[in-house]
Amino acid sequence: MKSDIEIAHEAKLSPISEIAAKLGIDDFEAYGNYKAKIAPRRSDEKGKLILVTAINPTALGEGKTTTSIGLADGMAKLGKKVCLALREPSLGPVFGIKGGATGGGRAQIAPMEDINLHFTGDLHAVTCADNLISAILDNHLQQGNALGIDPTRIVWKRCLDMNDRALRSIVCGLGGSANGVPRQDGFNITAASEIMAVLCLAKDMRDLKKRLGEIVVAYDRNDSPVTCAQLGCVDAAAIVLKDALKPNLVQTLEGTPALVHGGPFANIAHGCNSVIATETALSLADYVVTEAGFGADLGAQKFLDIKCRIAGLEPQAVVLVATVRALKYNGGAPKSEATKEDVPALRRGLCNLLGHIDNLRGVYGANVVVAINKFVTDTDAEISVIEEACRKAGADFALCECWEKGGEGAVGLARAVLAAAEKGGKLTFSYEDDASCKSKIEAIATRIYGAKAVEFSPKAEASIRRIEKIGKGKLPVCIAKTQYSFSDDATKLGRPVGFTLHVQDVELRGGAGFLVAICGNIMLMPGLGKRPNALDMTIDDETMEIKGLF
Repeated sequence: MKSDIEIAHEAKLSPISEIAAKLGIDDFEAYGNYKAKIAPRRSDEKGKLILVTAINPTALGEGKTTTSIGLADGMAKLGKKVCLALREPSLGPVFGIKGGATGGGRAQIAPMEDINLHFTGDLHAVTCADNLISAILDNHLQQGNALGIDPTRIVWKRCLDMNDRALRSIVCGLGGSANGVPRQDGFNITAASEIMAVLCLAKDMRDLKKRLGEIVVAYDRNDSPVTCAQLGCVDAAAIVLKDALKPNLVQTLEGTPALVHGGPFANIAHGCNSVIATETALSLADYVVTEAGFGADLGAQKFLDIKCRIAGLEPQAVVLVATVRALKYNGGAPKSEATKEDVPALRRGLCNLLGHIDNLRGVYGANVVVAINKFVTDTDAEISVIEEACRKAGADFALCECWEKGGEGAVGLARAVLAAAEKGGKLTFSYEDDASCKSKIEAIATRIYGAKAVEFSPKAEASIRRIEKIGKGKLPVCIAKTQYSFSDDATKLGRPVGFTLHVQDVELRGGAGFLVAICGNIMLMPGLGKRPNALDMTIDDETMEIKGLF
């Protein structure tokens, strides 16, 4: 099998004007031949929303994005007017360990090099807006600190869309009084910036500016929050983001339209593409396929409890991606043995899949379809075990072979999803709007994760009291924990129950409009591996053809 980039290079893409025409769009801003910015749209008549999520991720990869793309192509083959709504990849991981995030095999969005690298500049705009706020903040300190900001309690960090561990913790302002006020600082990767979360939850420019103004950057000496609005830089940041607010139109290798826009981290934020892109896609197509980051306990939970609640969205069907090798790993099989048939390990790991099915159906009322993402090493015996488990659980399922066969390999899944989307139903949430912060965390921990209790550290207790004091204690909750387990312990695979979830701290994301409960060491600035992907990439001197990119 050829590499992803080789397959992408061999594909004959349609001019972006033809892709726009499939959605009835005649006004767009072309970025070359195959990319475009389009104006946001919102309509009372909306298509049906399909959410793609997965079992807990492993280092083996589960293929959510690949399945999402294949599903959309499969629906298009059935004659449906469909549009993808996906996240933008972060540049840093492309050069690091993870590689690209545009699907794989025959199920890709294109042009994959552009999308994985600079694309249309959205992530650069987020980076610039974030660092603009930092510059204004530090200048405020330099010019007399009229707001009385406590330099030791600045919570805003700079950002960079690159994996650079040396920037995690720094000291800025050195070099004498002319060069700023010395203080501790640090960088997050751009996808972890609150600006990214704000961009992806904003409904329009008015809402964007409101959210930017409510970002808390520091606390003053009286323990009161200091916001971007108080710094006076809301409009300046909005100006930097004005083009980034527009969704990006691209296509799959089979010519299915795709809106790729925004990409917040799925642990520190909600891990979904923008509300604007999703609403726009729903206004243009009869079916919209979107994706949430990490496993369903993180990605789907935040999509449903945060994004759907804030934006008034409701998926008509949820696709739960599972792989044989990931389930074997959850059943105790070593990663090195993942390609070997091991039915006993697979049976032991099925509890992870079944746990997610129970949550999606029992808590959220979703119409669930299990997508068995098939790899060439999977055996018929292993596939049949998963199918049997789905039947016993009363869950719809379908085999997906889109990596190898493109849309044709996902037609069966498409039929199952279309049928599920017609069943109807009503979305319910894991917690009530007016519940307290602690109650919301406890509801997620017990109802979604399977915990028996939640333990709040003294620091977390103090943070909650501070947040409640300023009237923000009933915002939606975003729990930051490991993606590899239902629990906050990455080693607890399968379906752990009866554990205690440990909340170390709770942070306010005033602009995004949610609270972040920190449960573990969450890395917001990744590092490069011993041999980064960047060292294996090349570009031809004359043709400019890129090789080695995923």
